[in-house]
Amino acid sequence: MSSIFTPVIHPWIALRKKERPVRVADLMKRGDNPIARFNTWLAVRVTTAVGTMWCAYAFGLLAVVSLPAAIASRNPVILVSWVSQTFLQLVLLSIIIVGQNVQAAASDRRAEATYQDADAVLHTAMQIQDHLAAQDTEIEKLLASVRALRGAGAP
Repeated sequence: MSSIFTPVIHPWIALRKKERPVRVADLMKRGDNPIARFNTWLAVRVTTAVGTMWCAYAFGLLAVVSLPAAIASRNPVILVSWVSQTFLQLVLLSIIIVGQNVQAAASDRRAEATYQDADAVLHTAMQIQDHLAAQDTEIEKLLASVRALRGAGAP
């Protein structure tokens, strides 16, 4: 070990080697109690089912069933109510969830790439540290030679 510099490894590095990036499945296994785990499981299942374009199409068809009655009423309040409460809420809910799922998948990919980048940078930094340690050893040899020469009466 070099006497010029002694590296101190950050504790996070050892912990990081044991763990991987967090995924949704990891979060579903955690919870304070069985009820919390069940609620998490159910919420993910419902979101997965409702957050599809097929569900949006089904909700759109379901909303269209009541459209003729809303038009026949000739009441603007009922038409606006149908558009806002029936069509928009049913159909847009699923479409928004689909969009959020796409954005979340992209975010997960970016997070994984960032994790891999950080791992590569850490690996490179550790190689640099090894390289510097090797240089320190050679510098110490040179310094010892210079000291020996000075001690032997060389200018």
